[in-house]
Amino acid sequence: QRREPPLQDLGSMASATDSRYGQKESSDQNFDYMFKILIIGNSSVGKTSFLFRYADDSFTPAFVSTVGIDFKVKTIYRNDKRIKLQIWDTAGQERYRTITTAYYRGAMGFILMYDITNEESFNAVQDWSTQIKTYSWDNAQVLLVGNKCDMEDERVVSSERGRQLADHLGFEFFEASAKDNINVKQTFERLVDVICEKMSESLDTADPAVTGTKQGPQLTDQQAPPHQDCAC
Repeated sequence: QRREPPLQDLGSMASATDSRYGQKESSDQNFDYMFKILIIGNSSVGKTSFLFRYADDSFTPAFVSTVGIDFKVKTIYRNDKRIKLQIWDTAGQERYRTITTAYYRGAMGFILMYDITNEESFNAVQDWSTQIKTYSWDNAQVLLVGNKCDMEDERVVSSERGRQLADHLGFEFFEASAKDNINVKQTFERLVDVICEKMSESLDTADPAVTGTKQGPQLTDQQAPPHQDCAC
């Protein structure tokens, strides 16, 4: 049985982990860009399974609640660029919220996930969106994903409701299944494409705030300006 470390220990891990990982990546020049991506949403919507399906092409039906935060690394090729993805899997429980939001700053993309068989997880999407606006930088890109679309017999959230909410929030929308490997790769690749499109626009306007580099986005420690929803 896995023991959960004290919350204060998890909190102190945030900056230390980012620091160690950043040092490791700065010495690795075999990529053109590095994007930090977070998967967020209520507990048990399938965030960890979604990440494992994408990173390792594996799936296990057993549910083990994520403790604090974890990440995986995957390198892909998009538009003739070698892009290293640093994908963070966050805990959905309220008691870890302060810890996980510490990782929002510097993230270039978010996968905001709900469970199509769980009305409560869908109703929480608005609150998670507010978390992104509050703690992330202004140009972070977001995809809304309704997971577990293989469980059609247990569906309580229609595709149309998901799409309408995504339109309202200014996000792109996917339904997916980690179990049946439906739209998992497509979701990540679309998010990377949207980030690249935003970077391309920033290069055209010479805005250094949204220009990606091998070390990730160039961000300051100043508070990000108010977020504007953008359907890119």
